[in-house]
Amino acid sequence: MNIIIVASRLSSPKTIRLGDWRAMAATGTALAAVAGVLIAFGALFGATFTGPAKARAEIAQARAQLEAQQAQLGEVERAVERGVDALAIRLGKLQAESMRLNALGSRLAKVGKLDDGEFDFDAEPALGGPAASAPAVSLSVAEVDGALERLETQFALQSDQLGMLESVMFDREIDQGLMPAGTPVRSGYKSSGFGYRADPFTGRPEFHSGVDFNGPRGSDVIAVAGGVVSYAGLKPGYGNVIEIDHGNGYMTRYAHNDRNIREVGDPVRAGELVARMGSSGRATGVHVHFEVWLNGRLVNPSEYIRAIR
Repeated sequence: MNIIIVASRLSSPKTIRLGDWRAMAATGTALAAVAGVLIAFGALFGATFTGPAKARAEIAQARAQLEAQQAQLGEVERAVERGVDALAIRLGKLQAESMRLNALGSRLAKVGKLDDGEFDFDAEPALGGPAASAPAVSLSVAEVDGALERLETQFALQSDQLGMLESVMFDREIDQGLMPAGTPVRSGYKSSGFGYRADPFTGRPEFHSGVDFNGPRGSDVIAVAGGVVSYAGLKPGYGNVIEIDHGNGYMTRYAHNDRNIREVGDPVRAGELVARMGSSGRATGVHVHFEVWLNGRLVNPSEYIRAIR
């Protein structure tokens, strides 16, 4: 087999026989050169095509890591939001409890007759002090949560204590409101006391069962304590009578009235009008005869008259 090599159009072609060892060596050299060129080009093109693929793989891996971090960050944000929501709910409950305690404190201040302005439950307590020399310390979430829990416990305890105090003071106020105190008239003067005296009709010593207060006809006769009218009508010697049951064994009687204003079963408060002063019954003039009874026994009204409600 012969191989013809044409170098150029102007030169003459050369013929190489494969049987010649020099021709075979030349052919091997040429083939090796071609193979080397091909390998070089293959390496070059391989590197060219391999680099972007590796970069894409690294980018995909970085993107996956970023997405995982974003997912973790989102979970942390949701956890923080849930924590803030829980704190907001607890704070709202504490604010509501604070308002309730303020209202309860205002009622107690009123029942206890504290001076106006001594306890202003609508204003925050004044606080102050020198600046701290130590640097401020940040509280952790656990510390804030613990502080809120202690505050909730303190509020609950104070609420129970104030509720019991209110109940005691309210009962005491009711008892005091039902306790006879003061005079049965708005104006007038004491004309006769409790005990033995000379009877104005006979002149003989007689026991006087109440205290008399003089005044103009039609003057107000008022209840000395709260209660319910248990009798309204005429009684021998007393004329027109009003009797008020105050509970706790107390009963008061207002006699010689010109007319009665209240009827049986009417509730009355201390200081309310119950009758008009007159001279009905066994009386020498216009006045009101006032009696106090305790557990069915007549008692001296003087100590109740001197009492200040």
